[in-house]
Amino acid sequence: MDFQQELIAEYDRETAKTRKMLEAIPADADFTWKPHPKSMSLGQLAGHISDTAGEWAITTFTTDKLEFPADHKFKPYVPASDKAMLEKFDSQVAEAKAALASFAPAKWDENWKFIAGGQAWIDDSKYRVFRDWVLDHLIHHRAQLGVYLRLLDKPIPGTYGPSADEM
Repeated sequence: MDFQQELIAEYDRETAKTRKMLEAIPADADFTWKPHPKSMSLGQLAGHISDTAGEWAITTFTTDKLEFPADHKFKPYVPASDKAMLEKFDSQVAEAKAALASFAPAKWDENWKFIAGGQAWIDDSKYRVFRDWVLDHLIHHRAQLGVYLRLLDKPIPGTYGPSADEM
């Protein structure tokens, strides 16, 4: 089995499912809506999903470390509209797919770190970072988006089979 080809195929499947979920966000959605005060807003969650599939994947393949100083003020991507979000998602996923396709298999064992304020939050192989912090993280937040859509009484597309809205 060529695990590189399997990862490419898995990334393709998961990003296609993710795009379907992002497309389910209505054009008139309130991106400031939160289901709970401690939750991300709908816009923050959608932006985070987009960046996880794109920017995080690209950074994993093209760098060995992401480091922020202690005084770094992270500003999450919040899309201006559903159209802007899908355009950015498509663009970043295409770039990530190209980086994954050209990624040398020997590099999967190389280390990748995420350091913020001098503390290492992620310190693992590029393979584990891609599995845990790109694919699994993407699936986790995509499911979270499904809950947001359900709470907003919007139909949810199926991901691993039909949803209750498609039955």
